[in-house]
Amino acid sequence: MSGNSTKIYVFKVFERIWHWSQAALIIFLLLTGFEIHGAYANFGFKTAVIYHTTAAWTLVGLWVFAIFWHLTTGEWRQYIPTLQKVDAMIKYYLTGIFTNAPHPFRATRLRKHNPLQRLAYLAVMLAIGPLIWFTGWFYLFYGSWADWGMDKYLSLEWVAFFHTVAAFMMLVFLIAHLYLTTAGHTPTSHIKAMITGWEEVDAEEPAAPAK
Repeated sequence: MSGNSTKIYVFKVFERIWHWSQAALIIFLLLTGFEIHGAYANFGFKTAVIYHTTAAWTLVGLWVFAIFWHLTTGEWRQYIPTLQKVDAMIKYYLTGIFTNAPHPFRATRLRKHNPLQRLAYLAVMLAIGPLIWFTGWFYLFYGSWADWGMDKYLSLEWVAFFHTVAAFMMLVFLIAHLYLTTAGHTPTSHIKAMITGWEEVDAEEPAAPAK
């Protein structure tokens, strides 16, 4: 660790387990989902469907538990959106990271995510997540549409289309997320933090002496 940095304990054990489990399940869902749509052959169609469905329900269970944990611990406050310093974060990610500019946000245990991250996670929770889950459930329970009286309003073709659109949106988010992991104090500090819980950040500047 360099002389102008320090480490703070940011991510709790559950957060780290939840993060890596969620990442593994999402990547597996993307791989099996694209195989189901015929992008390539790996497991075989029937096996891919079984794996995809099992992974989806596992992720649902993980999210339900994670929501309960965030609500009971108060960690849900970490995701309250704010527009403060959003422009500074965009500028940093576009140019500052390449010119060794100082990071405009300093993580703490009470503020783990910068304003741009909060907006990105909000988009996942309010747009990508609901779209992928609702279309996935309609896809899964296609045989029950008539019993529900929804066969007049839903089209399997459009459900499949929007499910695929949501999958690509999740893939774009995943790629952007991987890129932003390199934007910490060092290119690997964010990844290390999600493994150990300790985030390496720029040390606070000492206060100017009184005149």
